[in-house]
Amino acid sequence: MANNLLTPEELSALSEGVKDGSIAVDTGFNTAARVKKHDLASEDSSLGVNVASIDMINERFIRMYRLSLMEVLRTSPRINPNKVQILRFGDYLKDLRPPLSVNVVRMNPLRGYSIVVIDPTVVFSSLDSFFGGFGSGSLGQLAPGRMFTPTEMRIIKMILDVFFRSLKEAWSPLMALDFELVSSEINPQFAQIADENDLVILTRFETESSTQSMGFIDLVYPYSSLKPVRELLRSRVQTGDGNEESDKQWRDDLENAVGGSCLEASVILGQISTTLSVLETMQAGDVLYFKKPALACLQPNGIPAFDVQVGTLGTQTAVQIERAVVPGAQ
Repeated sequence: MANNLLTPEELSALSEGVKDGSIAVDTGFNTAARVKKHDLASEDSSLGVNVASIDMINERFIRMYRLSLMEVLRTSPRINPNKVQILRFGDYLKDLRPPLSVNVVRMNPLRGYSIVVIDPTVVFSSLDSFFGGFGSGSLGQLAPGRMFTPTEMRIIKMILDVFFRSLKEAWSPLMALDFELVSSEINPQFAQIADENDLVILTRFETESSTQSMGFIDLVYPYSSLKPVRELLRSRVQTGDGNEESDKQWRDDLENAVGGSCLEASVILGQISTTLSVLETMQAGDVLYFKKPALACLQPNGIPAFDVQVGTLGTQTAVQIERAVVPGAQ
């Protein structure tokens, strides 16, 4: 077989020609085209998971979480949710420094595993509040391998119980979730709920007391776990068909409440158009001329409702309804 490869001398000559410009290098097709890298194996965040729905869930969660913390830990910190982010799991992990309370959670019926990451400052502040302090507990910079004590683990369990209960309530208008704590770590590298290039949905809750910042609590969903329910998230809230017993009871209560409300009704016999100057010159005894309409107008709370005949019933002035007023009709 003949060897068609160029010799070293020919390659050297081509290289010199490209350098000195004697050989054109822009003679191909579509030389102005720009290439955008695309990984066919990567996930796409444009598939329709409604991040606004996660924000709505987080708002409900914060209200319930603060109230529950007051009952359990005798503290009610301010909780500020950061904007929900969609990022790669590897990018999230590289910003974390152990030790942290990293808790792998199964959120049935969602697919896969999620994690709840608690900053040690939150643990120490909650511990201080639980034993009567002002929530200012801090141990400074911790050694990477420092383990949590049994007392601190107990506080973490209390925080997680409140967290799961509040999050379950926040998700309830969309779907029922059950939480199962699978494992706990101090190093987030050991909590591999997804590959490095897989997308995750991150919500960071920044907590602070009246005197200082108390750290953060992260809730991380794998993007793949929310894709199957993206239609439900897009609709934001579940709506019934109107036949539920609670809806019927609500309508009956509303009808009873509205039916007993008081309205002030006026009967308009006629109207006159005039000017302010004419009105200012009027004196007692002046006569106003106008064409009396065939029917007067009954107006509850100033809203035209019925055309009526004006008459008497016994010793009382009365009206007889002739027809209903059609809104917008002349």
